[in-house]
Amino acid sequence: MSEQSNNAPSGAVVERLEHLRSQLNYHGHRYYVLDDPEIPDAEYDRLFQALITLESEHPELITSDSPTQRVGAAPIDAFASVKHEVPMLSLDNVFDEEGLRAFDTRIKDRLKTEAPIAYACEPKYDGIAVSLFYQDGVLQRGATRGDGQTGEDITQNVRTIGSIPMRLNGEGYPRAMEVRGEIYLPHKGFHALNETAQKNGDKIFANPRNAAAGSLRQKDPSVTASRPLAMCAYSVGWHEEGELPDTHLEILAKLADWGFLVSAYRRSAEGIDDCVTYYRYLGAERDSLPFDIDGIVFKVNDLALQEQLGFVSRAPRWAIAYKFPAQEALTQLNDVKFQVGRTGAITPVAKVAPVVVGGVTVSNVTLHNSDEIERLGLHLGDTVVVRRAGDVIPQVVSVVKSKRVKGAQAVSFPTTCPVCDSPIAKKEGEVAFRCSGGIVCGAQRKEAIKHFASRNAMDIEGLGDKIVEQLVDEGLIQSIADIYTLDRAALIQLERMGEKSVDNLLAAIDASKHTTLGRFLFALGVREVGQTTARNLAQHFGALEALRQADEETLQGVTDIGPVAAGFIVEFFAQQQNNQIVDALLEAGIEWEVIAPKSQDELPLAGRTYVLTGTLETMTRDEGKERLQALGAKVSGSVSAKTHCVVAGPGAGSKLSKAESLGVEVIDETAFVTLLAELEA
Repeated sequence: MSEQSNNAPSGAVVERLEHLRSQLNYHGHRYYVLDDPEIPDAEYDRLFQALITLESEHPELITSDSPTQRVGAAPIDAFASVKHEVPMLSLDNVFDEEGLRAFDTRIKDRLKTEAPIAYACEPKYDGIAVSLFYQDGVLQRGATRGDGQTGEDITQNVRTIGSIPMRLNGEGYPRAMEVRGEIYLPHKGFHALNETAQKNGDKIFANPRNAAAGSLRQKDPSVTASRPLAMCAYSVGWHEEGELPDTHLEILAKLADWGFLVSAYRRSAEGIDDCVTYYRYLGAERDSLPFDIDGIVFKVNDLALQEQLGFVSRAPRWAIAYKFPAQEALTQLNDVKFQVGRTGAITPVAKVAPVVVGGVTVSNVTLHNSDEIERLGLHLGDTVVVRRAGDVIPQVVSVVKSKRVKGAQAVSFPTTCPVCDSPIAKKEGEVAFRCSGGIVCGAQRKEAIKHFASRNAMDIEGLGDKIVEQLVDEGLIQSIADIYTLDRAALIQLERMGEKSVDNLLAAIDASKHTTLGRFLFALGVREVGQTTARNLAQHFGALEALRQADEETLQGVTDIGPVAAGFIVEFFAQQQNNQIVDALLEAGIEWEVIAPKSQDELPLAGRTYVLTGTLETMTRDEGKERLQALGAKVSGSVSAKTHCVVAGPGAGSKLSKAESLGVEVIDETAFVTLLAELEA
């Protein structure tokens, strides 16, 4: 056995180093060159930190081609190369308050001071770093960071970005100057871009950062111009023949004067405690910002102190990025379950190995619909990237296909309802598949019953959500018709249901039998049949049987009913099980006053707009609205010159004032009740 130094690295250490470098080179190439990352930033940061730690323990193993010795990746061949006058370095990261305070301690130790350090605080935009060269105030060139030494010439593309000035404003800027910033895609633009891509059958971007990267590397500048990119300037890299202020924040203020977009969230901090306060503040605001940020950048504000502190090989000593909890993480897809909602929509839900994302442990992740499953190409057992931003439901954004196990089973969408086995189908122009079982589907039963009993439907007081849950779970109700077969003996056995509560509920159920055709139709829960549509149907047909026999063409003759709603109504009454339930409800004694059918134009208040404001004492505002609409009126929530009449009860405020200023007729509740009585007679 040969002798070996106690300090010599083992074969396992060398193998681990080579593995980490190989992984980082692979993922760095996908991220920086291909714009098609497989893993989230947090996972890349973890691998990078592991390599830094290992190399710091064995500095003799550091090689010139190690990922720790460079910033990014080589530029792609599609663009000319640009050498940076001053290297565009990366920043070191910390992930907790302890790491931030350790950074402050290192600064003080190097400067040999105990006094609080003045820091500049800025959000770390999640985008693409760029360099812009200006000569005599005119934009000459734009380049990506690339590998930090050499970037890619994207001049024609950056010229299309509105927040990048073609010529600087004002005066006092250096004759030659390089401005650095982050190009990003705001949330609003990102969502619009993906909506357009989905309509056109194009690639859907996983996140705004990927979309910005893909937009910048377009060979055709018109494509870049069509995407709402923005750039936030964050520093001056170098300059000639001109003076700049002595602090970083003053430089940012100058950049703003010269026409650049500079973060409105930048702040000064006196000492590390102020930095921590700022981190907590912006962390709380993060989810409401109109763009993505993944941390805070803290820089020593004084440029003279920056120069004194200097650099390490790949990063400045005077700056640090304090990263937020990752909004993306890797986990494993264990299963996919298909849930059925009240309207029958089938929603796939991914069951993943529990993982912390955005500070929350996630095990259930939405897959949205069948199109999303197809886009992702999901297989059971896949390693997937899960994203969660704020209160947004976690979602699978991509699959790490290089980690897929051979023979993995593809996830397929069911052809029948997983609850009632009824056929599922997708209407033309819709994304969601739906169960055709309707109100007989067990998954839709509870929600259908809750809707049926709600105030604007059959208005069964006391039959709230919790009672409905109990009744269904105990097997006392199988459909909405079973509400009218409930008996006192069964109800009295339910938990927290005393005799008085039971008697009140039974009385409310009995009272609900006397209703209107419009309320009854709304209560059935037919898709696309809301309160207004149900009322229009009742007024047009007058009788339920006439509606049940109507075809799509006839239905489209009703006010506000188009082909989609007409199709759903015909489909509902074409199903035997739905008609059986409707018949059972009628046999239970549900009735309404039969009225002669009228067209909308024949109603006494047709074409008139009313506004209800204040408190009504003889009826609720909902009841007043319903009675007005039954007479053909439109009921609006705001007063305008087109308003015909305002009904003002006690407590009426700004709407009453506006009506008076516009000369709109105003009546009190007494006059309103009299009007209704005359028109309803």
